[in-house]
Amino acid sequence: MSYNLLKGKKGLIFGALNEKSIAWKVAERAVEEGAEVVLTNTPMAARMGGTAELAEKLGTIFVPADATSVKDLENLIDKTTEHFGGKFDFILHSIGMSPNVRKGRTYDDLDYDFLQKTLDISAISFHKVMQVARKKDALNEWGSIVALSYIAAQRTLYGYNDMADAKALLESIARSFGYIYGREKKIRVNTVSQSPTPTTAGSGVMGLDHLMDFAQRMSPLGNATALDCANYVITLFSDLTKKVTMQNLFHDGGFSSMGMSRRAMKLYSQSLEQELKEYEEKNMEFLDVKRGEK
Repeated sequence: MSYNLLKGKKGLIFGALNEKSIAWKVAERAVEEGAEVVLTNTPMAARMGGTAELAEKLGTIFVPADATSVKDLENLIDKTTEHFGGKFDFILHSIGMSPNVRKGRTYDDLDYDFLQKTLDISAISFHKVMQVARKKDALNEWGSIVALSYIAAQRTLYGYNDMADAKALLESIARSFGYIYGREKKIRVNTVSQSPTPTTAGSGVMGLDHLMDFAQRMSPLGNATALDCANYVITLFSDLTKKVTMQNLFHDGGFSSMGMSRRAMKLYSQSLEQELKEYEEKNMEFLDVKRGEK
């Protein structure tokens, strides 16, 4: 269902790789809500995914750009404003990648060159995007910028690795740049901390399926899907949230406020009872053997 929340608005969307991508869903929903969009991704990602096909489907352009390259971003912003015939209203930063995760390096055995790449791709690129947009005065007043985060920025979740550090930096950048952009241009900057989601990038996280199951059991509303996230992001691009800025907004079915759920406790108790039973059985076998020896 469309509510025309973004009628007349225009925006730039980073990271729509395939139909699993949150950015893909955001692009589709933005157009459904009346917006015009420009899509961008790295040239390599474009070859691997279907960003160009999505652009054709949505009747727009795809501009390849490496978000870690200021030169590429300057070209991207110029081509976006040229396509729209002027300034635009929103940006989605949906970018994240860890070479350490991809190579199976654990957090206590990081490759530091890989770590630099993780931070540059997943967090510093967010600062670069906003710095270039601001210097080129590319956004209309009361515009909106959103980046996707995860609760591992604030809590330790085994297996999320150095991406947790990147997300923590991402959220800090949103606050710091949000102050500057808000003060000068009334542009709001927020991050959305989404449930674990089986995107192409997310699938590289060790034990994602178990993490999703745990989050599902812990969250009173269950995990938020990529489409659920897209719907939420659309509201942040709309005029309904004009005074929301510098926030990390949890979109996770309530997971971030939970300590222990009934379902998770039940599963834990069953596992504990099984372990105690197995221990008792082994202990009885040991005592039987000892009695036999006597």
